[in-house]
Amino acid sequence: MKLLRNNIIGRKQPWHSFGRIVGVAFVAVVVFTVSSPFVKAQSDPDESAPPPVRAVSRDEGIALKRETDVKSRTLVALDLMNARISAAEKAAALQEFEQMYTELGGFLGVIDNTIEFLSNSDSNNSKVLGNFKRFEIGLRGFVPRIELIRRELPLRYEPFVKSTIKYIRDAFASPRTALRRQSR
Repeated sequence: MKLLRNNIIGRKQPWHSFGRIVGVAFVAVVVFTVSSPFVKAQSDPDESAPPPVRAVSRDEGIALKRETDVKSRTLVALDLMNARISAAEKAAALQEFEQMYTELGGFLGVIDNTIEFLSNSDSNNSKVLGNFKRFEIGLRGFVPRIELIRRELPLRYEPFVKSTIKYIRDAFASPRTALRRQSR
């Protein structure tokens, strides 16, 4: 009767609360030991390599500025991008990942330069619109090559390469947007 009255009032027996504390401590230790390997297995997002500089080299800049015709400038840009991707493929095969990073940065620099050039050109001219399309088709060919590079990379370099692929796919939108505006 006394035990029933103590439970109704809210008093607990001292052995009951001690047992509860031991049980909770045991469960906490088990959960901690089981979950600690999973926490260690997660990669630290700060371990990714910083992105390279998106810049056109001096020689590439001279080659691009030399071409004033829209078609020839687009073809030169596609050739320069092809050379950059080829160099990145070779560097990745030799596991020279910093060199590969530099080449991908130059590749993005040529893309930025070409999009800017085509956007600033006379958009009423059908040559410019045709070269936007030529550029877009050329960019599509680079995505599978970059995917092949990405497959062999350490996790440290993968975030930038994934963002490069996304950037190229988003760059498709620039020429399409310009083409849609002109067709109206």
